[in-house]
Amino acid sequence: MKKYIEKERELKNCATVDVLVVGSGPSGFAAAYAAAKNGADTMIIEQNGDIGGISTSGLMSHWTGSVNSALYSKLLKRSAEKNEGEWKNKITNLIDPEKLKTLYLEMLMEAGCKIKLYTFASDVIMEDNKVKGVIIESKSGRETIFANTVIDASGDGDIAAKAGVSYQLGRETDGKMQPATIMFKIAGVDTENAVYLGSFESTYETEKGELQALAKQHLPFPAGHVLLYHSTLPGIVTCNMTNCTEVDGTNADDLTKATITCRKQMDKIIAFLREFVPGYENCFAISSASFIGIRETRHFKGKYTLTENDILNAKVFDHWIVRDAFFNFDVHNISGAGLDETGCQKDFHVKKGYTIPYECLLPQEKENLLLCGRNISGTHMAHSNFRAMPICLGIGEAAGIAAALAAKQHISLCDVKAEEIQKILLEECQTNE
Repeated sequence: MKKYIEKERELKNCATVDVLVVGSGPSGFAAAYAAAKNGADTMIIEQNGDIGGISTSGLMSHWTGSVNSALYSKLLKRSAEKNEGEWKNKITNLIDPEKLKTLYLEMLMEAGCKIKLYTFASDVIMEDNKVKGVIIESKSGRETIFANTVIDASGDGDIAAKAGVSYQLGRETDGKMQPATIMFKIAGVDTENAVYLGSFESTYETEKGELQALAKQHLPFPAGHVLLYHSTLPGIVTCNMTNCTEVDGTNADDLTKATITCRKQMDKIIAFLREFVPGYENCFAISSASFIGIRETRHFKGKYTLTENDILNAKVFDHWIVRDAFFNFDVHNISGAGLDETGCQKDFHVKKGYTIPYECLLPQEKENLLLCGRNISGTHMAHSNFRAMPICLGIGEAAGIAAALAAKQHISLCDVKAEEIQKILLEECQTNE
């Protein structure tokens, strides 16, 4: 059989809601929480078995970058309450993924959000240029969810792409994208004497040589850098050193290739750490991310496209919905290990945070849909900055508020006033003080 034509069938509708959030990374969690907290009948769906995306199932080590967000501050405070030992009740950007998984669920349930895990959004339901809902696949079968607003927090913008929103894949010059990584945790580390290199531009001299240079020499290409981070747990370090280039995160075959490549690198990375890095002589892997970490795929065309200059000039937009966003140009080497020649970490000298306007969340030519997280409208270089998780969380918080306002006022997303979103965000900040 060379071809199979699927028979037409009527699908069961499992829910009709004001706001449907697709994807539950930091931006999706924030969007669902904010929408529900502001009175909208909200559902979040996630293809994995846990909320949090890269921040939990992806074993991300810490929140990097910053944003002025009441929800982000609340999340850090609630996380501190769950920490144990020396980190109990201490606010930190370090992440304990297991505790964060539970905290996300608790907060969503407190807000009254409906949660549907193990559920994949396989297609979009359109009426002319309006998104009316999505088709989902799960153990329960193929079903529909209808919504007044669909918030695409899938990372890659799968719903926006299926809805026909225009996009650029990768960087503008050649379509290439940042490499993929599987994060993993190692135990048996002498944390009192261990070396931690937190950026590509961090170096450390040993008797055997400088660590970043040794990594390029001894690790299998395209691995070849050292990134080691503290954790809240004794003897545990998070490792960000696997690397796979030439990966299209929207292609299942590429995702499979990246997973195989990165997993094959792990044993060699452990051997390298034991031989060359002080404090890691007896280290061993204890856990690894349950899915590949994808940094960059689709850049959608919104009503405004955020640029590198907007960030460098710390531009304050009248219609801002995210403020005081701060990070660097974190472009991982597109053709190998380390920092790309276009990236800038240590030498990123902009001290003032920037804003993101509401128009970056509004896709061109489509209605009832909000872009959310790293898939908002921005250039390749701007994306390397706003893809940081705290900033994505701030984007999600604003998206959820916008969707709730549209539902409450029975208006389109384009007619939601940014000033009203700002008012709610500022009130939340005052309440959180």
